[in-house]
Amino acid sequence: MRHGINDRIAARVRELRGRHGLSLETLAEASGVSRSMISLIERGESSPTAVVLEKLATGLGVSLATLFEAPAAPPHPVSRRADQIEWRDPASGYLRRNVSPDGFPSPIQIVEVVFPAGARVAYETAARPGLTHQQVWVLEGVIQMMLGDEEFELRPGDCLAMVLDRPITYHNPTPRPARYCVVIVGPRPA
Repeated sequence: MRHGINDRIAARVRELRGRHGLSLETLAEASGVSRSMISLIERGESSPTAVVLEKLATGLGVSLATLFEAPAAPPHPVSRRADQIEWRDPASGYLRRNVSPDGFPSPIQIVEVVFPAGARVAYETAARPGLTHQQVWVLEGVIQMMLGDEEFELRPGDCLAMVLDRPITYHNPTPRPARYCVVIVGPRPA
């Protein structure tokens, strides 16, 4: 389903960029992602990494989870498991699934992540749009997180609450995959 998800991301980025009246050049400056890369993403011709998508989301003033929602999805309060798309980061191999209903007017977004053994992802974006809160709840395995200069090791049942205002690194130091839930509360597109 890789091609399908890239098409969904492409349409969503185009929609959000158009909604904000941003040119490719303006979004490139705001996000730190090159104009040519944004163009490739918007045409569905690139498999962007989680780090690139996080930069784009920040430049668009939305959470990363918003980029995986169906463009102009009619709001519905139920998200059926069969309709929840999965996306694999081409760099780290982590698998993410938006659990929350697409387009529902709620400030809360829930994402499930399966993080491979030994994987690491570093989101360098410090300034995020508005005030965005996030909690990471570990269901299986171990996740080490760096939040700015603070380090946390999370085990099953542990939950880390944070404001997204510093760079974040996720790392699975074990030989087994980890599974965790991310709950995000922050600005959503109108």
